[in-house]
Amino acid sequence: MGLLDDKIVLVNGGSQGVGAAIARAAVREGAVVAVSGRRPEPGEALVAELIAGGGKAMFVRADLADAEQARDSVAQVVEAYGRVDCLVNSAGLTTRGTLLDTTPELFDQHVAVNLKAPFFAMQAAVADMVRREEPGTIVNIITSSAHGGQPFLAPYVAAKAGLIGLTRNAAHAHRWDRIRINGLNIGWTATEGEDATQRTFHGAGDDWREQAAARLPMGKLGQPDEIADFVVLLLSDRSGVVTGSVIDWDQNVLGGLD
Repeated sequence: MGLLDDKIVLVNGGSQGVGAAIARAAVREGAVVAVSGRRPEPGEALVAELIAGGGKAMFVRADLADAEQARDSVAQVVEAYGRVDCLVNSAGLTTRGTLLDTTPELFDQHVAVNLKAPFFAMQAAVADMVRREEPGTIVNIITSSAHGGQPFLAPYVAAKAGLIGLTRNAAHAHRWDRIRINGLNIGWTATEGEDATQRTFHGAGDDWREQAAARLPMGKLGQPDEIADFVVLLLSDRSGVVTGSVIDWDQNVLGGLD
């Protein structure tokens, strides 16, 4: 459909999982895509795949736990292409911790990746858009757990709940600049990272996806490609004037009780 024709899109944390799916969907819709990640191997492999399919893409090596590298991820895209039109913050740290056992170090790691990195990437992207006096769009990938979440996700919930507030604050601050900023609270999703998390922290076996799907209303986990299509819509002009929205993309209904 060409929803993102000629747009320059940066997907931070885009080398695997939901971020990689968003990168693929954006290329299909006509965008030039940059993906950032800490590890070059998956990022460069994804870029090679996108280019082999006829797309335009680049990899930006960045450890998003470092605020300066988060800002620099935007600067590298601006240097390469002259601008950034769309930013997706999809990186996430999901290591476990409760209120009682979370250390200051673990808490700081969650804040660095899940809140501080999006803040400073948004700062750099919005500055570029304002400098050029051109509109732009940003989508933050958040989590349905930000509404409260499980006890073992205390630092993750704290940081991601902050990202909800930041999304709304930034959207309000820059609506007159025609910069639209929205968020997506995604539920339990079938990604490489979730597979590693389930095996590492919950002793899951090879059939954990099937077992999880059987317990869910729709009979399946969230799918990265479906999330990606929705993100592309939010990035595109077809989402109209929508800004400051944080949308629950999940099969469990907030406030619903059985």
